Amino acid sequence: MRKVFLILCVFALTLGSCACQGEKFPRKAPKADPEQADDTDSGESGDTGDSGTPSSPTIPNKPEDAGDRVPLSASLTGVQPMTGIVLWNTSSARTKSYVQLEFSYMLYSDVCKEKDVFDWGVMDRLLADVSSRGHQAVVRFRYTYPGKSCAVPDYIKSWPGYEATNGKSERRNTEFPDWRCEELQRFHKEFHRRFAERYDKDPRLAFVEIGFGLWAEYHIYDGPCVIGRTFPSHAFQAEFLPLMDEWFQDTPWLFSIDASDSKYAPFHSKPELLDLKFGNFDDSFMCEDWDGYNWSGWKFFGQERYKKGPGGGEFSYYTDDDQKHALDKGGMHGRKFEDVVAKVHMTFIIGNDQPGKQTDARITEAAMSMGYRFEIRDFCVNPGKSATVNISNVGVAPIYRDAWVAVDGVRGDFNLRNLMPGESTWIQIECDASSSSRPSIECDHLVRGQKIEYQASVK
Repeated sequence: MRKVFLILCVFALTLGSCACQGEKFPRKAPKADPEQADDTDSGESGDTGDSGTPSSPTIPNKPEDAGDRVPLSASLTGVQPMTGIVLWNTSSARTKSYVQLEFSYMLYSDVCKEKDVFDWGVMDRLLADVSSRGHQAVVRFRYTYPGKSCAVPDYIKSWPGYEATNGKSERRNTEFPDWRCEELQRFHKEFHRRFAERYDKDPRLAFVEIGFGLWAEYHIYDGPCVIGRTFPSHAFQAEFLPLMDEWFQDTPWLFSIDASDSKYAPFHSKPELLDLKFGNFDDSFMCEDWDGYNWSGWKFFGQERYKKGPGGGEFSYYTDDDQKHALDKGGMHGRKFEDVVAKVHMTFIIGNDQPGKQTDARITEAAMSMGYRFEIRDFCVNPGKSATVNISNVGVAPIYRDAWVAVDGVRGDFNLRNLMPGESTWIQIECDASSSSRPSIECDHLVRGQKIEYQASVK
């Protein structure tokens, strides 16, 4: 029976018709429509701080029986799985080497047309298509989109008492759902239960974004906003969100920082909901007013939220310049992309316009600044007995799937999912190791062609 001795340490890395208008900046330039996108690169679109801060920064000695140090040299060859700049699955640039994730809106009405009859073919086809390129999917099901009919299943639209609301949003005729309808509420819960039941362990699915309102971004900044009718009530949300935490045991789920607004969501009145293990996304990242509205949203959900769930986002569409300069090396609006990524511990961001704005080299560089990044700082072998590894997370976020250090096919018992940024751990694995052995990082949540790398300079 193999033994695995773990010594976890934390050290300080020296790496360095309603009044819904105007709650956030109006979209001065509308998002492009991925649901009608052709094969081009044009784009679419109070701190509650969590507990559990790292322990004091100390570096323990390696185990006495670690053996002799073995030289090890490695570098990252590209963007790591489940991180980086996300393109739509319709983008002609989706085969670029810097792409690990592809995004798609999904429609509830494409999956369900009759009560309790669910046809997941559209989801299966998406996942098969994305994974065929060695990528994973980020999906967001939505009901409401400016200029479109509501994606409520047809049978609910015919339900007794159901009455959709038609109004203008971004100067386009838009249909809004009727959240008074108890069958819509029941369907919404049942949909996500079945969704999790079918896909929670599917390696082709990286992240699930949820939400209500326009683009499922947790707001109706422009249009008929009536809480409890065109937007779900706080009571329903307080019932639904804990179920997401129950159903999705493996797949990270997240919603917009706009849910920090007490008008739309129940987190102010029910702060216990903040204990759920969700992440957040920021759909106007790098906008001019980011230090105000956006940062306050991130802080509301806790500056250590990243320890529970991932940070995602989308580059701002407030102005054309926001897309054009978001990844400029010199920064935009007085801040640099990499600095803001580190500030919020961001793992991925939708940046579908970037292939037309920046070079492949710059997009790759920016994408590699996101998420986890592993470094092996020591590697020792006790021939025929064990291998010992000191591994650090020198990235800005943890990996949000189970992953392990392995030597000669034998996995350590420490789950790298628990290795936060700035933390290091010694892992000793009993195996038939030799001076020719080399460590690897194994994860069962990868698709063909993906590999988690590490950097190392052990001499």
